Amino acid sequence: MIELIPETYVAPLDLLAIFGRVAPLHVDLGCGDGSFLCELARRYPDHNFLGIERLVGRVAKTCQKASALENVRVLNVENTYAARYLLPEASVETFYLLFPDPWPKRRHRRRRIVRADFLDAIHRALADDGFFRIATDQLDYFEKIRVLAENYSGFTIGDPNVDSDRNDLPLTKFERRFSALGAPIYRLALRKISPVR
Repeated sequence: MIELIPETYVAPLDLLAIFGRVAPLHVDLGCGDGSFLCELARRYPDHNFLGIERLVGRVAKTCQKASALENVRVLNVENTYAARYLLPEASVETFYLLFPDPWPKRRHRRRRIVRADFLDAIHRALADDGFFRIATDQLDYFEKIRVLAENYSGFTIGDPNVDSDRNDLPLTKFERRFSALGAPIYRLALRKISPVR
């Protein structure tokens, strides 16, 4: 079974028990229907891939797509909680946050996932020199994320097409849709560094 049901939701996951091997871990935050996650897992069978998704229907779709892949697991939980409490410290080589809900209405923007406390959780779970890759079609959200990252001492901002661990990423369903409409895609590649105290 691909869906991961932790024994407890208050202790870090035992990644060796979950995957049955030690391998670099990549985490797709909000994995949607699993297309991106599963294609990445096919391309890199020597890596472990964890999809995190809070919507049950999407978890089911991802599990169905991943059923033949031995290096994929899916966790049905909220992203921030998983990064903060369930992923062991310094365990993730790369996080992907691709086209997160932009909450475009001004009164809803407080619901956006990328905030300082979220970056704290990502930084804690990332391995040294690990990457946090972000993509969005919303320029205002991108600018807010970029400013937040620039002021966060635990990350350095690199060129997402050069300074990253993967330059040949598959397209997400949203990226295909936005590209077909001619919408620009904005990307960030954040690399974990030791924070300046």
